[in-house]
Amino acid sequence: MKMLVKSAIAAGVVAATMGMAATMGMAKAETVKVGIAAEPYPPFASPDASGKWQGWEVEIAMALCEEAKLDCEITPVSWDGIIPALTTKKIDIITASMSITAEREKTIDFSDKYYNTPTVILGSKDVKMEPTPEGLKDKIIGVQVSTVHQAYVKKHFGDTAAEIKEYQTQDEANQDLAAGRIDATQADALALETFAATDTGKACCEIKGKVADDLEVLGPGVGVGIRKGDTAMKEKMNAAIKGIRANGKYDEISKKYFNFDIFGG
Repeated sequence: MKMLVKSAIAAGVVAATMGMAATMGMAKAETVKVGIAAEPYPPFASPDASGKWQGWEVEIAMALCEEAKLDCEITPVSWDGIIPALTTKKIDIITASMSITAEREKTIDFSDKYYNTPTVILGSKDVKMEPTPEGLKDKIIGVQVSTVHQAYVKKHFGDTAAEIKEYQTQDEANQDLAAGRIDATQADALALETFAATDTGKACCEIKGKVADDLEVLGPGVGVGIRKGDTAMKEKMNAAIKGIRANGKYDEISKKYFNFDIFGG
């Protein structure tokens, strides 16, 4: 009888242990590493004094995870290595102001867009220019590598610009513009407007205008980067984007940073 009781207890312990392991396994499977660019890109993402990442895109990413019932952690990765980090499973999704383009879709998938803002040229106040090939003729243009802006500048301004200088981060391009080492830089309007509003930006630079649309290069907007074939994650992110737009969370976060609709047309 004692042996039967001991066997029953042992079986119960094994079952409980297996149940706990299964539960832990499920929890682990739902933990998502959210890749963001390790370089500051205010107002979308930048570290505070303690090193914690904050900004509109960080908050939106966590809101998407909450809506999708996913346990997420922000994982900074250098911009030029962020797609390889996704494809090699070092991260699970990308929320780093990555434009949806046909070229990138050869390697990764995307959710529906979660924002779309214009692309502009920021230039020296002392240099007259228009955001056109003719207007930027003989100018030195700085651009961040591995971005749609790099592709756009090479395609549209490569034949007329005096030089196209490439930078690992947008901040480096901004600082060289402020120092007078380049004449202009191209990037997302919000990021460049944020820099132009700083003391350094006010002293040196001004927005020269929006570049001409090129859907093939610039894409229809920014989406969540997802591994090829991960349909389950794509469906979760698409549903989460719709969810936070419908329940007001998207607008609640956006109003803390912007006085217009960042979602775009």
